[in-house]
Amino acid sequence: MLFDARDLLAFEGGDNSTDTEIFGVHFNLTTLNFWNYTLYSNNTLSNGSWCLLMDPPYTPTVVLANGTFLNGTSCYLATQPIGDRARAGVGFAVGFALCLIFVFINLKKHGELHLPAEKRFYPIGRRWQWYWSIFVCATALIGLFTGIDVDRYRVVELPIVLNVFFWFLMQMGTMALVWEGVRHWGSWMERQFIDPNPFVLHQQDKRGMFELWLPLFFYFWLWLNFFMIVPRNWGQIEEQRSPDQTLEEAIPAATDGRFKAGTFCLFICWLTIMVSLWHSIRHYEPRNRGFFNRIIGFLGYMPFRFTLMLPLALAVVGYQGLCAWDFNLSPLNAKTNLLAMYLGGYAPSLLILIVQIIAGFTRPNEDRELIRQRRDRGQAIDQELGLVRKPAWWRRVNGDIPTGSMRDRIMRNVREVGGGRPTAAQIERLAERRAAEAESDAANRDTHAIEMNELRRTTSVRGSGPPPYTPYGGRSDERRSERTMQAAASLLFPAENTEALVDTASADRGRNFGIANEPPRRPGTSERSSSTASGLSTSGPPQQIRSMLDI
Repeated sequence: MLFDARDLLAFEGGDNSTDTEIFGVHFNLTTLNFWNYTLYSNNTLSNGSWCLLMDPPYTPTVVLANGTFLNGTSCYLATQPIGDRARAGVGFAVGFALCLIFVFINLKKHGELHLPAEKRFYPIGRRWQWYWSIFVCATALIGLFTGIDVDRYRVVELPIVLNVFFWFLMQMGTMALVWEGVRHWGSWMERQFIDPNPFVLHQQDKRGMFELWLPLFFYFWLWLNFFMIVPRNWGQIEEQRSPDQTLEEAIPAATDGRFKAGTFCLFICWLTIMVSLWHSIRHYEPRNRGFFNRIIGFLGYMPFRFTLMLPLALAVVGYQGLCAWDFNLSPLNAKTNLLAMYLGGYAPSLLILIVQIIAGFTRPNEDRELIRQRRDRGQAIDQELGLVRKPAWWRRVNGDIPTGSMRDRIMRNVREVGGGRPTAAQIERLAERRAAEAESDAANRDTHAIEMNELRRTTSVRGSGPPPYTPYGGRSDERRSERTMQAAASLLFPAENTEALVDTASADRGRNFGIANEPPRRPGTSERSSSTASGLSTSGPPQQIRSMLDI
């Protein structure tokens, strides 16, 4: 067992052999030795079970025979003033707190929906990067504020465990933040790519299945990093109360194989992020030919924020690996190098947040951007077709839009039909009223059409009845009225009407033959006459139709 003489102090002599004086207060040396109390160079008195502060103003007044001290102060209290570690931690905490405010602003801006949600692109997909940003800020704030008490404890205790525990969670959240930023950028590129034609890319092809399994692969390795680091006996990290204890307990626990394996898992996560970025550029950006042209295209198509965030994410992985091999630079060391701790442990995460926030302020809401792109495509198509659309105020000025809001129009329809339980009765009455109106309209349309197909003459000069009457289907109202009057006259005055018709027909054709000496003529309709005394229908020439009115 290593021993450091500076760590232990001998009890000073007192008034006699059973007395000792510590900071001007006399204690029974026999009692102290009986209960195995030891005085350490950091002015603490401990027997392995109890630890007391012995320097003023925390010096106890007396020790009892049972080993109890009166007016004693435990070593496991924050009694020291804050140190450099706490001061730097407060400065970084202020930075993370400001970032948290701006993260909420960006979450509201980019998380709002201005288009209906699509099953292929869930709204939560665009919000995950901001959720992880909130997680990073929260874990950083908790870890930094608990790290204030690392310097204030005379003996290393729980604050350093809480400080490094939330620091590791912040590292995982930072990698998840970068991953979600890259993944969602690819999703946004896909959404713009398929918006003009949703069927241009299939979801079940190799590309779609790769994008389905890649997030699961990333989070598998991220959770492996979590299980390699978090579930452990953190009490060994507290064993830094003496140099030999630190060497035997704290350093082996802080540099074991699980911390090294966790670093390897985190590096796999970073490589997965790079693969996701390459996949998005390969499928949703124009392709370049040649190896060097592809490299130049990869760097050119990659957003500038990723140019900054990816090296910072690699720095996060590198520092965690450095801590797994070098305890002197690790935040798990209570006496660590503060410059390496804050520049390597907290600065990359804070810079990633700042880059993400600035990029969020410069980018528009995705739904609004998609609406703008659709409007631009519509205007381009209109220009190709030669269409000129009127401005939005044109319809309002000319009264082409209904008055009132959509709610007012819906309420007007509801009042027309009725609401509540008597709705069915209202619908029936409305249907009856509409049926009556339809019948009335039909009756009004049929007032001018007189059908007399079944009417026959009672008597006839030649002994044969008139041909059936066919309603006129033409468009001349005068001709239709004349035919109607002729049909009515043939019914009322059959003999006179026949003679008048014969005389009229003879006069019209320039013939003065008598009715008795002339066979009956062809009726003025399209039907064949039923008279047997007429031979004109078979021996005479066919009737010449001069116009459609003779049919």
